[in-house]
Amino acid sequence: MNNISIFTIFILSTLSLFGKVEVVTTIPDYASITKELGGDYINVENLIQPTQDPHFADPLPSHIVKLNRADLVVHNGAGLESGWLPSVLKQARNSSILSEHSIGNLNASHYVSLKEIQKESDRSAGDVHPEGNPHFYTSPIELFKIAKEISRRLQEIDPKHKDEYKKNWEIFEEKYNTKMAQWNKVAQKIKGKKIVVYHESWIYLLDWLSLSKRGALEPKPGVPPTTKHILSLLKHIESEEISFVMQELYHPTNLSSMFAKKSKSKLLVLPSMTDGSIWDKFDSILEKLSGEKI
Repeated sequence: MNNISIFTIFILSTLSLFGKVEVVTTIPDYASITKELGGDYINVENLIQPTQDPHFADPLPSHIVKLNRADLVVHNGAGLESGWLPSVLKQARNSSILSEHSIGNLNASHYVSLKEIQKESDRSAGDVHPEGNPHFYTSPIELFKIAKEISRRLQEIDPKHKDEYKKNWEIFEEKYNTKMAQWNKVAQKIKGKKIVVYHESWIYLLDWLSLSKRGALEPKPGVPPTTKHILSLLKHIESEEISFVMQELYHPTNLSSMFAKKSKSKLLVLPSMTDGSIWDKFDSILEKLSGEKI
């Protein structure tokens, strides 16, 4: 009997005792998606708050407790949580989710179209990820692919409610198609606008919306901006019309505000991760970029 079959038997026995599938996600976007797909048959907890930098989360005893009782863990992968997640997974002592070969361990990066894959790892280039840029949760297109796999895992872990999970997936898919049509219509109005980012985390969003990145405030990924680099970047883009400076909630705004003022652009502090639903997140991003209410 293979490992997945053994795991499935174990999960079924666990479900019979506790009634619901216990899911733990790293970032809140995956928690939001899983709640929609699982409905009343799951409990979901996330480890990262939308105001936290997911690269540098502090491992907490509560993380270990949550992972210890999890039937499914959904994590980003591509090196995003490599500084903290492996240690808490190991300390949780839950063999059902420890291995990525297990149905209980979902590495989201395995189900998306990764960008900026590095052939060689060069730490002198900053905080780069050889596996590819891990911030694919800034694109609804990639989140949809992950959602499909989350639904499949729930159906396999909890076959008793497979039909309900399928219905939830159909509702999710219909809403996705409706929202994408709405978002893409708004995106046409901002297509081609030039932007500067704080950190190299928006490539998936920029490609989806056809926005043109002209530079980054960080001299290298993960290296804080300096006045010297800011002044150099201002000179580099002085002949261009920059519309926006984009950054996440968890980065300081002192230098980005200065850059926006001197470049006569608008600073947008955007939610890279949701504090509600993914629909709300992308509504908010498109509203701030377009100036239109969605």
